[in-house]
Amino acid sequence: MGTLSKLRRLVLREGVSVREAAQRVGIARNTASRWLALGDMVEPRYRRRMPSTSILEPYKEQLVLWLKADAHRGKRDRRTTKQIFEGIRELGYGGSKGPVYEYCKHWRDQQKNAPRHAGFVPLSFELGEAFQFDWSCEYVFVEGLRRRLEVAHIKLAASRAFLMVAYYAQSHEMLFDAHRRAFEVFGGVPKRGIYDNMKTAC
Repeated sequence: MGTLSKLRRLVLREGVSVREAAQRVGIARNTASRWLALGDMVEPRYRRRMPSTSILEPYKEQLVLWLKADAHRGKRDRRTTKQIFEGIRELGYGGSKGPVYEYCKHWRDQQKNAPRHAGFVPLSFELGEAFQFDWSCEYVFVEGLRRRLEVAHIKLAASRAFLMVAYYAQSHEMLFDAHRRAFEVFGGVPKRGIYDNMKTAC
């Protein structure tokens, strides 16, 4: 049921006051009175307002150029949002600082959330091409006591054959020992190693 029909039913049939009926259907009392005075039952239609172009629109390209340039500068050399606002005012912008501050914040937030340099490890390898190494922390019970172990994982990238060696600590000696043991078991040394974190190998 249309708003006008509801309004007429409330006022003309149920005897509700115009003020209360207007509140129930969610329109102004003056609008309700004007609608009730209409002779027909055609509910007035209003043209939808088209969104107006932002006063900032002609300057957005320049803003982006400045923001991109600042993104490659050190923090001390970057323009503040206030300086950017003053800059586009010199170019003829006549609006308030609110839209400028909001646009700059939105652009910077988008850049923070944008994916950085995409990296990947190929999933197909030649035999003997590479091995992968990483540490993990595990807990076991030794003679009734809970002990923390540092476990070295060495895996051949092509065949997925692997070896795990457990130590009580991470150190260069343990790192070298794990590699030596793995290469003895594998029967050779691959051409290169892949480390998730190079601190692992330092």
